[in-house]
Amino acid sequence: MSKEKPSTSDKRRREHIRRAVAAGTLPVVSGDVAGIDIGSREHYVALPPDRGQPVRSFGCFTPELVRLAEFLKEHRIKTVMMEATGVYWVPLFELLEQRGFDVQLVDARHLKNVSGRKSDVQDCEWVQRLGSYGLLRGAFRPKPEIAPLRAYWRQRDGLIKDGARQIQLMQKALEQMNVQLHKAVDDITGLTGLAILDAILDGERDPAVLAQLRDPHVKASQETLRKSLAGNWDPAQIIVLQQRRSLYRSHREQIDEPESRN
Repeated sequence: MSKEKPSTSDKRRREHIRRAVAAGTLPVVSGDVAGIDIGSREHYVALPPDRGQPVRSFGCFTPELVRLAEFLKEHRIKTVMMEATGVYWVPLFELLEQRGFDVQLVDARHLKNVSGRKSDVQDCEWVQRLGSYGLLRGAFRPKPEIAPLRAYWRQRDGLIKDGARQIQLMQKALEQMNVQLHKAVDDITGLTGLAILDAILDGERDPAVLAQLRDPHVKASQETLRKSLAGNWDPAQIIVLQQRRSLYRSHREQIDEPESRN
């Protein structure tokens, strides 16, 4: 579905607002707003024009973040607007939130490029100006008690995806040895698949012996399984298979570990 194009009236309204902001003629909604431009090494802070030093930079180390928070308190700042940049914003966001500031993570789409804004200093001033005019909205941020759960699920999702990649690479190593295990069993990490993989890595090469590890629930017959396990057993691919099997086992253990603690 194509996005609806803005109407001529919307374009005119946006252009009017842009010019008014650039000229500084809009009414100030909140005079206690600071704007922060987040960087990997430095954070630039812009205060309201009536608070003395308009812009100051702080490093990314924790003591510097504490000094930044104290700087904002000294200048009677209540609301802090910052643009999300990678994950660099997270430590500062959490520290300021813990110290009682109303911290708003700004959607980058609301920060339109304006002619002449080419430096970090001007970026933070622009965020501060738009925030003081009430033209910025904070992006969604879960409550503090939800954040750990979300981090856990993101980590779990990453481990599952990494584990799936290890399965693909194990299958690739088998394929290069013409061991067609994945064509005889639906899942090479099921009971039969893992039992056969472990036996191969323990040194077993006889297809008939490996086929005897077949679980009764496997649809393929033992004869079909035996034929699928007649490979060339390339030593290099055996090493690859062993390393991928080890990584897959490690991923599974890490996935199951948090659950075992509950």
